[in-house]
Order: sequence, then C-alpha cells, then structure tokens
Amino acid sequence: MTDPLVQLAIMWAGVFFASLLASKTKLTAVLYFLAFGALMVNIGVLPEETNIFIHYFAELGIILIMFALGFEENTRNFISGVRRSWGIALFGALAPFTVAFLVADYYWDNLNVSIMCGLTMTATAVSLTMVSLKSLGLSKTPAATGIMTSAVLDDVASLAAVAILVPIATGEAEFSLISISFTVLKALAFFAAVAAVGIWLLPHHSGGWMSRIPVIGRYGARDFLAADGGEHSILQVLLFALVVGLVAHRFGFHPAVGAYMAGLILSEEYFMLDDAGARSSHARTKEVVENAAFSWIGPIFFVELGTKIVFDWEILVSVIPQTTLLLGAVFVAQIVSAALAARYTGGFTFHESMMIGFGMLGRAELAFVVMGIAYVEHSILTTEAFYTLMFAIFWLNVAVPVTLTLWKPHYEKAANISARGVAS
Repeated sequence: MTDPLVQLAIMWAGVFFASLLASKTKLTAVLYFLAFGALMVNIGVLPEETNIFIHYFAELGIILIMFALGFEENTRNFISGVRRSWGIALFGALAPFTVAFLVADYYWDNLNVSIMCGLTMTATAVSLTMVSLKSLGLSKTPAATGIMTSAVLDDVASLAAVAILVPIATGEAEFSLISISFTVLKALAFFAAVAAVGIWLLPHHSGGWMSRIPVIGRYGARDFLAADGGEHSILQVLLFALVVGLVAHRFGFHPAVGAYMAGLILSEEYFMLDDAGARSSHARTKEVVENAAFSWIGPIFFVELGTKIVFDWEILVSVIPQTTLLLGAVFVAQIVSAALAARYTGGFTFHESMMIGFGMLGRAELAFVVMGIAYVEHSILTTEAFYTLMFAIFWLNVAVPVTLTLWKPHYEKAANISARGVAS
C-alpha cells in the first residue's frame, strides 16, 4: 500500500481506538500508538518504509508535541518549585542515565549507543504520572507538586543534554575537549538567546532602556497576539514555535528542542486582549494546540515509530537478558535516587518521598524523541538496543499506576496520622 492518504487514514483510525484504550486502562496513550504501529507493519497493512509525506507529517507532530508540553507549563509555578525539587530532578536524572549507560556499555560496548540509551532513560513522563495520580485522587498533594516540578526540570535538563550530546553521537561534532566545549557553548548560546527573547522581547514594556529601541520598545507579544482581535493567535504561536525550532536546527539541534523552549517562554498574560484581562485567547489557543499535538498530528510520530518494530522471534528472545537488566537497574535507581533526594534535599516525608520515586518511573514523549533521532534519523542504535529500550520503557510505564496504587494506602495512612497529630 503506497497511497499516503490511505496510510494516514489507517493511522488516524488507530490513534482513535488507542486513545479509547488508554482512557480505559489509565496508561499513557503513547504505548498504544506504538503498539498499533507495530501491529500494522507486522501484518502488512502499513509499509516498513514510511512514505515521505507521512515522515514529515510525523516530524511536524513531534514539534507540536514538544511545543504543547512547554506551552502548558506555568512558568511562575515552575520557578517557585525549583528550590524544593532541584535535587529530585538532578539525582533522579543522573541515576537512570548512569545505569542505562553502563548496561548499554556492558552489552554493546559502543559509546554512542550508550549515550543515547542513557539519554532515553533520563526524562520522566509527567503526563502519565499526573493521570495516574488524578485517578487515585492524589493530584493535589505536595508529592504531586514535587513530581510535576522535578519532571519539568528533568525535561529541560534532558533537552539541554540532547542538544549537547546528540551532535556528538551522530558524528556532527567530534568527541574531543574542544569539540565538546564548542557544542556546549552553542547550546548555552541558544538557550541564552531564547531566554533573552522571553525576558526582554516578548513582554510589553512601558519604560526602561528597551523603550528607546524603535518598534521593539513600543510593542510586545501582547500587541502581536491581539492583532485583529486575537483571531490569529493560534497561527501566531505555531509560527513562533516553528521559527524557534528552525533556529534550534540551525544551531545543530533537533527542532523539537526549540519548540519546547518556545512554549515555555510564552506567558498567559501575553494573550490578554485588554489591560483588565476581561478576555483572553489563551485558553482557546491552548485547547487547539493540545488537540493538534495529542489527538491527531502528534500521535502520528509515535505510530510511525511503532512501524520500526518489526517482530523477529530471534531478536525478541535475544534481548530478554538486556531488557531484564536494564528494567531492573532503572527501576531501582530511579526510585532510590528520587526518593532519597526528595527526603533529604526537598524535605518531603518518607511516604511522600516514596510516592515521588514511584511517580518518576514513567518514560514517554522525550524518550521516544531521542529514540526517533537515534534509530530512525541517524541509525545510531542497533536493532537490539532499540528493542531493549522499547520493552524496558513499556514495563516502566506499566509500573507507574501499579506502584502508585499499591502505595496509596500507606501514603493515606501516614497523612491521616500526621493530620491527627497536628490537630491534637
């Protein structure tokens, strides 16, 4: 079957049913998107070689997903929670990166493969954890806030690591002190440029040195988004995301890195159409962006990635030891590192710390972005490494709702004892 529109129709049908299954099972829909793509390619409905139209449609999807993830973050809440959650993010990312790197190095003895395996296991799937916590009635707890903030920090740090390490692993930058330093400086320059845009260019300024600059000193993002009554705000923010993504690509990074940063620096206040804030197009824009990113364009990226899982019994059997070791090592390292950091750097209670450790187990969007870059675009990962990562991530995601459900009675019992102690 070669008609790309027929392929797209099949993929969209799969996305619909996968979303229904995800809502019933409380698991991340990404797992079902991948499973559908794998099923369709193995029964011959979808081709192993993706049509060029589908490929670029999927690329647009991951850019939209990363922009939506950044756009939905409340920057103020994120900054206010950094002080308490920095240790969870730091140690909760270093530990899985290290153990994944070591396991990959033990089995495949390839520095680039080890780097990409480590990066894949670094970022936490906050959406999966928050859905699980919400279904358990725990989404408003201090532990949930700690998970959210540290997961966002993880994502930002992981994006920085992707920006620095991927060019090295792909051979675009040499593995030497000078080359690594240059890559780090490029990453710092890009993030600094984006931060400067967020601090000085986007906000509406009424005074200071910015007011002396022609045009920029008089207008800000609010003026831009308010044009024609805010009717084109969706087009404007998507254009902004794509432009920043293209700038990131010019720096040698994946466009998704730029798209995420573009979403992160767009504040809700920019969408107010008058000073009193009586009307805002932010909610409407966010709804449309998230719908496109998570319902009909973005999922195609994961379905296409799933089509790379061509079942081979020999490979499936051969990666059982690697998958078991990687899964066990990341499971233990993630829980222990995040829980200890939450307890001793964040000041959380023991039961809150354990819940944070369990909540940090999931891997979703960013992990698959890294795998897409490493396996599909640059052929860094071997087939065995790709399958090992896929299976390990699947079981880590399954572990999130299971461990949180099992821990909930202990957490609630401790919370009730603490509440009675305060009342007395």
